[in-house]
Amino acid sequence: MDFKDKIVLITGAGKGAGRALALAFAERGAIVAANDISPVNVDLVVSEIVSRGGRAKTYIEDVAKRVGAQVLVNSVEEDFGGIDILVNHAAVEPHTSLLEMDEWDWHRVLDVNLTGAFLMMQSVARVMKGKGQGEILNIVAESGSGAAYLSSMAGLRVLSESAASELIPYGIRVHAIQNSAGVVDVAMKTMEAQ
Repeated sequence: MDFKDKIVLITGAGKGAGRALALAFAERGAIVAANDISPVNVDLVVSEIVSRGGRAKTYIEDVAKRVGAQVLVNSVEEDFGGIDILVNHAAVEPHTSLLEMDEWDWHRVLDVNLTGAFLMMQSVARVMKGKGQGEILNIVAESGSGAAYLSSMAGLRVLSESAASELIPYGIRVHAIQNSAGVVDVAMKTMEAQ
């Protein structure tokens, strides 16, 4: 599928499925706005895209905070004129048992994995609503470890379903995509089906 000049904002683009999707969208002509909380990995992704002749820019913000999410969306709008596709991939997965997990870890997982996706969907959907179209892909893990992580992923799946029905009247489609070895193929097939 050709995404020539489509602006794709990807959270958690520094590694895993976020990195793979950033490279895949860029390879298909998209302009990639690559977000992460640290520049360490995401700068490498952006450099790789640019070295292959693509267009990409790094955005360092914490999407689990309303201000960070809004600054990110505003910056991408200012730089590229809008957002056509949002990919929510930012996630944390502490490997701490329920009996050992403290409250800070619990809240951080829910804040990044669920609240961050909510804040990004809300902010980006307001931009997309003005254009009358848009695509949102939420990357949801079906497996993993820890009560907080699995709870956040279950919540993200339900949030995606609710957002899909709420936003479709504005031409905005929301999809929950399983984070697996074939996530790029599934994401691209989902986009082609629209």
